[in-house]
Amino acid sequence: MTIFNRIEINPDVALGKPVIRGTRIPVELLLRKLGEGATEDDLLDAYPRLTHADIKTALTYAAAALSHETILLQPA
Repeated sequence: MTIFNRIEINPDVALGKPVIRGTRIPVELLLRKLGEGATEDDLLDAYPRLTHADIKTALTYAAAALSHETILLQPA
């Protein structure tokens, strides 16, 4: 299944986790690296097949996934 034209979910790749299409680079990895302080240029240097558009799509995908998340709070 391809989502956002650049994100792919395939049970035979990365255990079905969302990856950048045509690679084995998980969206989760990109988000983690950015959260740890890596820049887009750092990611592009580390993963030559990656593009700026791939990174932006990964961020958009993550935001969309979180927007559909339901949080159940228990009363204190």
